[in-house]
Amino acid sequence: MSIEHSPCAGPVAAQPIPGLGAIVFASLTVSLAGFLFGYDTGVQAGVQGLVQQYFHLSDFWIGFTIASLDIGCVAGAASGGFLADRFGRKKVLVLCAILFAVSGVTSALPRQLWQLIAARVLGGLALGASSMIAPVYISEIAPERHRGRLAALFQLGIVIGIFLVYWVNYGIAEHGLAAVAGGAPVDWNLRWGWRLMLGTEVLPALVFLLLLIPIKESPRWLIVNDRRHEAKGILDRFLGPEKADQEIAALTAVAAEEQGRFLELFARRYRLPLVVALFLAVFSQFSGINSIIYYAPRLFGAAGMNTGSAFGSTALVGTVNLLFTFVAIGYVDKAGRKLLLAIGTAIQVVSLATVGLIFALAGREPAFAVDHHLTFMGGMSHARFAALAARAHAAIVLTPHFTPVQIGLLIAGVLVFIAAFAMAMGPIPWIVISEIFPSRIRGRAASVGVLTLWIAIFIVSLTFPWLMVTIGLTATYFIYAACSLVSFLFVVLVLPETKGRTLEEIESSWGRRAA
Repeated sequence: MSIEHSPCAGPVAAQPIPGLGAIVFASLTVSLAGFLFGYDTGVQAGVQGLVQQYFHLSDFWIGFTIASLDIGCVAGAASGGFLADRFGRKKVLVLCAILFAVSGVTSALPRQLWQLIAARVLGGLALGASSMIAPVYISEIAPERHRGRLAALFQLGIVIGIFLVYWVNYGIAEHGLAAVAGGAPVDWNLRWGWRLMLGTEVLPALVFLLLLIPIKESPRWLIVNDRRHEAKGILDRFLGPEKADQEIAALTAVAAEEQGRFLELFARRYRLPLVVALFLAVFSQFSGINSIIYYAPRLFGAAGMNTGSAFGSTALVGTVNLLFTFVAIGYVDKAGRKLLLAIGTAIQVVSLATVGLIFALAGREPAFAVDHHLTFMGGMSHARFAALAARAHAAIVLTPHFTPVQIGLLIAGVLVFIAAFAMAMGPIPWIVISEIFPSRIRGRAASVGVLTLWIAIFIVSLTFPWLMVTIGLTATYFIYAACSLVSFLFVVLVLPETKGRTLEEIESSWGRRAA
């Protein structure tokens, strides 16, 4: 909102904002969509190995099962913008909360693979739509001097969700091991562990639904849809009556100048913001972030860690992710979007290349690559097992063998990458995409950027298990490092700075650039 710089009142940056508490509460509530985003994506790191064993899945099918969430996200992001512009931000977020809860229940119950995939797609619909609408809503209610920090709450919600669910996964897995030691069936985690991990999402989904009830609709959306009386009541509470009238006048003037058509997004004046949104969406994910968020236990397992150590290291990833998101919150409105992104992407290049190099330098041991449901039994001789593997068309492969020092360096490289991503490429694309488009088409325009982001997430989550087996982790992480290098160059050479500017000033700047 144009609180600090109104065309009628002039700069009033030093004046207090009467309803800042209400704005913060609404922003925190909507950021629970980010929490569910992180919870729903992070839970897959814990369940993917168990689900693969339970349903006897190949590497392709476990990749597809994990990516089924992203299929729903693509559909949700594609439709969420239209729904948010048509029915309002709040109503669609309420629908998303309901879908999150239903998905949590149905994900814990399947007896067949298609049932699990359907449940994950349902959750993806909520995730895709809410991940587009929540940052837009926050940007539309936030004062410009606080907009970066408030919008970063969405990313904070994501990393808190990831952090919490990693520890939930770890706790459930450890409980399963303890239960086995106490006499429970040896496959307790295989039977029940992954179901509990997925089902716990119901609780935060219900909390999200309840907290959405008292928050108000976006005043910007109300004004654009000729509901000024309702917008006036909300802005009176947020800003006070005098500033509310000034804000309504400014927003009405901007809305009157906009054509309000989706095709306006492709006009010359918005070509650069469209390129910025699409690039940030794609390359934030082509850094390979979800190869770690989704598959961290598998990555650490490839380095020779046992199950407990792999889950513990994964939980450490969530902790670092959370801590360094506060760097973004603290500095995004001071240092600016561009500087943080430049620093973060530069660190990504070095850390990802380091991870790839560590896998390249690891020793190799011969092993049989056997179909996933064939396992070595202690009472079977190695010769007999070799014959069995040959009959199953297994191949002898060289698996990496890490020394303790190399394992330490691998964990350090992964954690440095997570820290760099958390302070820059994680939160800032959501902020930029939500603030660079005009009000009347902001929902649909943001959905294009978020839709592209989810397509990129789908590609990474689907291909990582295949890349891991086909070209190896060295080449895979060198590819991710190269993508981060391209991101760094784009940020330095192309990305404009948007900190400290009203949404109307940002919108006007595209017209001046085009001219």
